[in-house]
Amino acid sequence: MKKLKKIRLNLHDDSCKLCPRLTDYLADTRERFPEYRCLPVPSFGNVGAKVLVVGLAPGLHGANATGRPFTGDHAGKLLYSTLFNRGLSNQPDSVYVGDGLVLSGCRIVNAVKCLPPNNKPNNAEIKNCNKFLSAEIESLEYGSVLIALGKIAHDAILRTQNVPLSRYKFNHGAEHWLSTRNLRLFDSYHCSRYNTQTRRLTENMFDEVFQKAISALNEVDGCEQ
Repeated sequence: MKKLKKIRLNLHDDSCKLCPRLTDYLADTRERFPEYRCLPVPSFGNVGAKVLVVGLAPGLHGANATGRPFTGDHAGKLLYSTLFNRGLSNQPDSVYVGDGLVLSGCRIVNAVKCLPPNNKPNNAEIKNCNKFLSAEIESLEYGSVLIALGKIAHDAILRTQNVPLSRYKFNHGAEHWLSTRNLRLFDSYHCSRYNTQTRRLTENMFDEVFQKAISALNEVDGCEQ
């Protein structure tokens, strides 16, 4: 119990001010939108869930406003409908905290917990937030799977494992084996409005990544029985 408490303390910090640019931007945003949460956004789902979805950062009118990843903005529509179709959530929509949405065997995190200007965190901000992502991955069980939504999330995951970024290149649909506790990383284009509207990412393309990840998870579970 004591060890679990220590892990949870490392997963999130509402008072974190490691990144001056993001802290100032949140303060400015809070003045413009006083009804928005405008704080670091905590992860969603049970700690240690065997499917860890890693996004980029909170959206201005989405997670930054509601306080839950991919909730209240366009990107969440495809993500949560896919999770529902794959049996990882109890409903296909995520509108606001307290809407009854529950994840099953899945947890959603962001590589950067605070809203960045123009949705573009810089390298220093990504590295500062990496300790929280590292704690998330440390809590995973043997054989868990990670799904990186975009290159920034992909690179952030590799940094937590001290893996050179050149070893595993980001590529939609790619699978990478992380030797730590037999973790496997799956890449997907981010489910952003731009990617879906330009058809760079389709519903089928997105679903196929989750299908592959869940199949890999089932293989590990089958071997353990």
